[in-house]
Amino acid sequence: MSEFAAPEIDESHNPWQVHGTEIKYQNPWIQVREDQITNPAGNPGIYGVVSMKNKALGIIPVDEQGNTWLVGQYRYTLSEYSWEIPMGGGPIELDVLLSAQRELKEETGLLARRWTNLMRLHTSNSVTDEEGFVFLAQELEQGEVEPEETEDLRLWKLPLREAVELVMNGRITDAISIAGLLKAARVLGI
Repeated sequence: MSEFAAPEIDESHNPWQVHGTEIKYQNPWIQVREDQITNPAGNPGIYGVVSMKNKALGIIPVDEQGNTWLVGQYRYTLSEYSWEIPMGGGPIELDVLLSAQRELKEETGLLARRWTNLMRLHTSNSVTDEEGFVFLAQELEQGEVEPEETEDLRLWKLPLREAVELVMNGRITDAISIAGLLKAARVLGI
């Protein structure tokens, strides 16, 4: 542990004041709102927030030989191809583990007998309230892939150590994938 202690602060204190909220846009996946606020310096302004209607879920499947699976797909928002861990969204009201199990099966065909919740994270907390969870899936069994109609996926099985190298050399850029792969490698001692 570090010799440097965190400063003592009242973490429950909210220096922002909200005077009004207006929903600007929504669809089945997101809602965009604009808040009329007074900022911590006492100045009036606006703050835009993207609220997600699902929880983000990432899964690191690891077999007995230390291999994992990456999912490749063209990401519309980025206009580029992306290698990522298996992931997707789960309804907020549904247990995150059940949603993660569904996502792993859909994207890779894999079923896992052992699940470990590796982390909870926020993906971009300055503009969105998205909450994510990453799971380690082990004791794997191969089944049939069941991608959604919006997914044109490619699977890549490789050693977890090599997937971490893809993170370190900048080939994997997705934040949930980066955090999950690094945490899995640390937990597994790789």
